[in-house]
This record gives sequence, C-alpha cells and structure tokens, in this order.
Amino acid sequence: MTTLTIQGMTCGHCVMAVKEALAAVPGVEGPVAVSLEKGEAQVGGSAPVAALVAAVTAEGFQAAEAQ
Repeated sequence: MTTLTIQGMTCGHCVMAVKEALAAVPGVEGPVAVSLEKGEAQVGGSAPVAALVAAVTAEGFQAAEAQ
C-alpha cells in the first residue's frame, strides 16, 4: 500500500478526479482510497510512486509520497 499526500483538493469532485486518475495508473490493484479531510490517498498494487504522483499532477493537484 502506497500513501500519498495530496494538496489542492477542496470538494468531492476533486476527490473523484484524484481517485479515477490513480485507478488508471498501470500497476494499481485493489483499493484506491482518497480522503479530503486528511489530504491523502492510499493506493494498492505495485505502481511506481513517480507514476502515481504524475497522474495526480496531471489532474492539477500536488502529490508526494507520505513520509
């Protein structure tokens, strides 16, 4: 499970956009959970972090691997 911090989400539409973008990344398997309140996403599978961050960035948000 990979956890990303996401900045810039302000509503449910933002959450769905991030969730759909992450789910479309090759290597993502299982759950994709995005929390507006926590500003984070948890992604199952073996997708590289760089690909996950790129997918979120392409939707207009900022992302980084949670520390």
